[in-house]
Amino acid sequence: MDTIAVSKFKATCLAALERVRRTGRPLRVTRFGKPLADVVPPAVVAASGSWLGAMQGRGRVVGDLVEPIVPRDQWNAAR
Repeated sequence: MDTIAVSKFKATCLAALERVRRTGRPLRVTRFGKPLADVVPPAVVAASGSWLGAMQGRGRVVGDLVEPIVPRDQWNAAR
């Protein structure tokens, strides 16, 4: 865990927060050498979207969708 003095954190707050987000390493802010706060990266949040369309773009069409896979004379229903 990295440590930074509160005065330096105040001056470089946005850069320090971006570094925590980018690297995933927590940052301890100290005042007179004693811990004041811990800055930790955010937890991974799962997408809370609808399940409809979740598989969009993951399949592909191979061949004709309407034509049967076996010839018609081999169908049991056609006999």
